Amino acid sequence: MHGRELIFKFKGVDTISEAERLAGAEVAIPMEQRAEAQEGEYFQTDLIGCEVFDPTGRQIGTVEAFEETGSAPLLVVKSPQGKEILIPFAKAICTSIDVAKRRIEATLPEGLEDLN
Repeated sequence: MHGRELIFKFKGVDTISEAERLAGAEVAIPMEQRAEAQEGEYFQTDLIGCEVFDPTGRQIGTVEAFEETGSAPLLVVKSPQGKEILIPFAKAICTSIDVAKRRIEATLPEGLEDLN
């Protein structure tokens, strides 16, 4: 880490000018080499495709994307009716997450589904 930036060193890239060619590039790690997420932490890619339900078992929708914002990140959820719902990814709202079962239980604040 350099301040808030993550710095990589690549084999065969030994000068700043060589490294500048890679600025903005994406880095991917094969799933089988990925580190395990810590307890209570999740990889964004693992959340995409999860079904979201309210505490009564009603399906809210399916996670289609994960957006970083200035405050709590947002789950972009598509309802069964095709409506996009933005759900804050916060412990108080996403109360149960089971990545293996592809299921998230969310207690939405009143009116949230109507805002989007």
